[in-house]
Amino acid sequence: MLTHLDSKDRPVMVNVADKIPTQRTAHAAATVWLPQAVAALFKDGELPTKKGAVFQTAILAGIMATKKTSDLIPLCHTLPIENAKIEISAPGSVAEGGGIITIDCYVQTFAKTGVEMEALTGASVAALTVYDMCKALSHGIVVKEIRLIEKTGGKSHYKVS
Repeated sequence: MLTHLDSKDRPVMVNVADKIPTQRTAHAAATVWLPQAVAALFKDGELPTKKGAVFQTAILAGIMATKKTSDLIPLCHTLPIENAKIEISAPGSVAEGGGIITIDCYVQTFAKTGVEMEALTGASVAALTVYDMCKALSHGIVVKEIRLIEKTGGKSHYKVS
């Protein structure tokens, strides 16, 4: 059953008024593929640009996005984000086929509902920021995957096995 529809299939916000707040965490990840020529420019794990360092800017954008999720995704509750952290791995060995960047977003709160959407939004916006800052080098950059890795708190626990 979809939780954002009422008995007449109209959109509604999930009512969490009677829920007990618990510690909630979520971990989401995004994967970005860079063409070989772009991946090779990430010396020492970072690429400085006129707009700033790519990963540092993407980290800030991702953290900011976690706090703005309810403004972007309809029916998301506004949550007090108590911790948001973005980790970005530089492309490993750059092969002829290009390089992969992995972006991990970790979010934590004490609330009546989970922070999965906040973690997914943070990872997504960080990935889009990498694209934006590198698109002058190549429009062949691909945001390949955005997914939930783990969530804790509330009634259920989820973890990719």
